[in-house]
Amino acid sequence: MTTEQEMVHIEKLKGYGCFACGTANPIGLNMEFYRNGDAVCSEITLSKQYEGWENMAHGGIVSTLLDEIMSWTVMYFKRSFVVTRKMDIKYIKPVPIDTPLIVSGKLGRQVQEPKIEVSGQIRNRAGNLLVRSKGEFVMVPEDKLSTVSGALKQDILQLFRNFS
Repeated sequence: MTTEQEMVHIEKLKGYGCFACGTANPIGLNMEFYRNGDAVCSEITLSKQYEGWENMAHGGIVSTLLDEIMSWTVMYFKRSFVVTRKMDIKYIKPVPIDTPLIVSGKLGRQVQEPKIEVSGQIRNRAGNLLVRSKGEFVMVPEDKLSTVSGALKQDILQLFRNFS
């Protein structure tokens, strides 16, 4: 677990419906983010509504946590819109529900512009590794986002400017 001195809160958009991080999605995960050195992290406790097998988080929810943390890692450090190209996940131990978890992501190498590799992991508070992932993400320039509304684009660009 990190200490308050190491944590730098990362602002996120308010009022949007993203399942993983949106504040306007009543069934979403509402992930919060902070920077800790060269990592973007999120602390979360999954409730029973995200259960797969008894007392274990559903694998799709676990995958969502990792996809989101890796996406935010690129967005934060590269100040860029991003989409997932591919993702590989290794489930090492069951991810328990009703237990605090630490989800983290780190940038990897720039594959070939605009692609970048990112790694992610989920640990329990004791530091035990439960799941790890690697992903390849594509940074998308603002002018290529034809399906994103102008208001959302502007909100995201303002968010990037606010990142410390």
